[in-house]
Amino acid sequence: MKQTFKLGMLSAAIAAGLTGCGTLQSGSPQQNIVDALSSQLNISYDIVTNHGVQEGMACQEMGAEWASCNEITMTVVNDGDAVESNDWKIYLHSIRVILEVANKDFTIEHITGDLYVLTPTESFKGFAAGETIEIPLIQEYWTLFETDFMPRAYVVSGDATPKAIESLNTENVDAFVSEIEGNEYKRVPEDNNILATAASRFAKNSDVEALSEGAIEAAIIPTPLKARQMRGELNVAGGFAITNNALDAAQLAAFEERAELLDVNVKGDVALNINVDAKAFEGEEAVSGAYKLAINAAGVDVLGYDSVGAFYGLQSMLALMSKGDAEVLPWVAIEDAPRFQYRGVMVDVARNFHSKEAILRTVDQMAAYKLNKLHLHLTDDEGWRLEIPGLPELTDVGAERCHDLSETSCLLPQLGSGPDSDNFGSGFFSKADYIEILEHAKARGIEVIPEIDMPAHSRAAVVSMEARYKKYAEQGDLAKAEEFRLMDPMDTSNVTTVQFYDKRSFVNPCMDSSLNFVNKVITEVKAMHDEAGMPLSTWHFGGDEAKNIKLNAGFQDINAAEPVAWKGSIDLSQQDKPFAKSPMCQKLIEEGVVSDFGHLPSYFAEKVSGVVAEHGIENFQAWQDGLKYSKDASAFDTKNTRVNFWDVLYWGGDASAYDWAAKGYDMIVSNPDYVYMDMPYEVDPKERGYYWATRATDTRKMFGFAPENLPQNAETSVDRDGNGFNGKGTVDHNDGFYGLSAQLWSETVRTDEQYEYMVFPRVIAAAERAWHKADWELDYQAGKQFNQQTTHVDKDAQLQDWTRFANVMGQREMAKLDAAGIQYRIPVPGAIMEQGTLHMNISMPGLPLQYSVDGGKSWTDYSAPVAIEDASNVKVRALSADKQREGRAVSL
Repeated sequence: MKQTFKLGMLSAAIAAGLTGCGTLQSGSPQQNIVDALSSQLNISYDIVTNHGVQEGMACQEMGAEWASCNEITMTVVNDGDAVESNDWKIYLHSIRVILEVANKDFTIEHITGDLYVLTPTESFKGFAAGETIEIPLIQEYWTLFETDFMPRAYVVSGDATPKAIESLNTENVDAFVSEIEGNEYKRVPEDNNILATAASRFAKNSDVEALSEGAIEAAIIPTPLKARQMRGELNVAGGFAITNNALDAAQLAAFEERAELLDVNVKGDVALNINVDAKAFEGEEAVSGAYKLAINAAGVDVLGYDSVGAFYGLQSMLALMSKGDAEVLPWVAIEDAPRFQYRGVMVDVARNFHSKEAILRTVDQMAAYKLNKLHLHLTDDEGWRLEIPGLPELTDVGAERCHDLSETSCLLPQLGSGPDSDNFGSGFFSKADYIEILEHAKARGIEVIPEIDMPAHSRAAVVSMEARYKKYAEQGDLAKAEEFRLMDPMDTSNVTTVQFYDKRSFVNPCMDSSLNFVNKVITEVKAMHDEAGMPLSTWHFGGDEAKNIKLNAGFQDINAAEPVAWKGSIDLSQQDKPFAKSPMCQKLIEEGVVSDFGHLPSYFAEKVSGVVAEHGIENFQAWQDGLKYSKDASAFDTKNTRVNFWDVLYWGGDASAYDWAAKGYDMIVSNPDYVYMDMPYEVDPKERGYYWATRATDTRKMFGFAPENLPQNAETSVDRDGNGFNGKGTVDHNDGFYGLSAQLWSETVRTDEQYEYMVFPRVIAAAERAWHKADWELDYQAGKQFNQQTTHVDKDAQLQDWTRFANVMGQREMAKLDAAGIQYRIPVPGAIMEQGTLHMNISMPGLPLQYSVDGGKSWTDYSAPVAIEDASNVKVRALSADKQREGRAVSL
């Protein structure tokens, strides 16, 4: 007889008797249910359709934004004994709004963010042994990539210890997601994206010639401003004898560490002279980071405009060397200076945490490729990641995710973190960790810019300070309880944020305690910077997306007199702007301090800039939409105000960017459709990433980005649906841009390995564009139009430039990433069969290629076209440069 688990009156009484301090003892009936379901349920997901509206689904009536919805099937198989209880819940993660569950035996309820709870109804009779149950779920928008599905759904029953469902407790999402087939990879009928296949990759790579070693021996990434190669080479096998008059001890140690990584001897006899002389540089080359490098028969001379420039000169010398083969250097004369003074990488450690070690590895690579700003997104709704002395709740609560519905001990699980805190959903940098990062960055010429995001994206802070409030209120110390409180307890605003949180996602800008909090955090972070010897010179406010998405244009009122077919119908009378029902904010509006509730985020940004200025911090930085209601840069109290510009080009960003620069802001190009590294590499459902801005950004696309003449990109790239768009210089003014930054948001990026896969190697292409303006980049010109039909861009020159870059990457740089332990994405090769012969290529020539004729059971190195009798089981893949890792294998 098969054992079953039931919770009748007797077992409930037993459970009550076993309960102590709110926790059931091991072996309780409810714990038995959790243990059984978590181990026995085999859950998988299938896409039924991504084209709900075209197939007659009631997307509009269900309130889907833009009346767009899809259907998936959640299949639950009980692989064990029968479980007849209804006393359980399954908490699951969904990045899409779940509108309806089409199975009478279950209900689904939104908890917060991406967390939902699936509950059996009275009609559900339990899981029979071996039973299969299908649960259709109707969701908003589309499900186009496998990583849209989050792992680690978990089971809860009463006060039993929750457990992740074992079949979903994996980072291998294709273990529980069926293949996305047919045209389900398309968003809408007008979607003209080309699905990445072996054949399409082969066609894309076919114009990239494999260059000889001699053709790239003097090539450096990023490309120098001026470079001349002379006939001759310097033998450095005996190692270098360093004469250092430029670098401090930490900088010299950082150089020697990089040299050692590449097997370069710095204890030899070849002259390596390192000096600084700002007077030797003139005009545009007289800037921080400029250098001159001369390699000839006498040795190597590096001259920097400043110590950072001297450090960069040494990096260029190392760039000429191959890992493990550093015996000769070509004779060169280089004069170099950066294109932008701000060459940044933003890393989101808030949505999912990334380790100190991963950040230090990133800093090393930033230095090697002359990137100089590490922008750390330290806080968001899903996590607070920096220890703040005096506010332990920020990390005790805000840095932990676990199943605590009260959220007094941790934040609720999000983004596939499951019920426990033993994964990258939890974690933070201690004060010592952060200081170590600062010191490591300083030695490599990199400024660390902390971002404490507010007033939106602040749920981790708000919830943490509510826990602090409760603690001190219970002690009777209301003054201390309210000192750093961030939420108006009387605010009843009904708000849904971009990632589906409520009003607790917002720091209230109308409370004195909010500015107290800002001052406290800045004080402590500034002290850490001072201790590390890297004065805090830039404060990033965040500022983005402070809105209620239910008030977006994709919705209409359910009682609209003339409803349109392409908007979701909801009761708009129940929706509020953020803070609209906060009495404290209502008072500011009534007194005329702020004109309306929509202006409160910009108002708060201006107030925070005053606190920043009082601390002697020169630069105030934000995402541009957070400042949109401020007059211009003069509204802020700091010496400089900078904006990360993140409008999508094909939605008008190619024009609006120039307006921000004209308002006096230091404009940092940060466009999602070109330099967001959380977007997929290619149009392949097996790639990782969000895709609201673009379906694909590979290294080649990032390399081909023109960051100063934004309309130009319309000629060389497409929108998210694979269609052309128009770019036009619509404004006469062009005040120039201050910098370029590549971003990595971490919603789908949970582990360090996934993080490095998404960042590398394409961040090196961003470094190329930040440092060097290519000849094929045209100057901005008012009135000039670009699209897929225009021929303004010299595409032959662009191809030649990419071919050089791709060959240097494949033949030299990827091996250096291997040596540094970087788990970069190995490109998926292209392949075709022609007349019984297999032809293969790759986007970065030089990386090893392999093929299999038995479906991947055994592999053979590929070097030239090879005859194959039976192509039915052929698979292809590439290897890392050191041949220690395999890339994703694909069939022909």
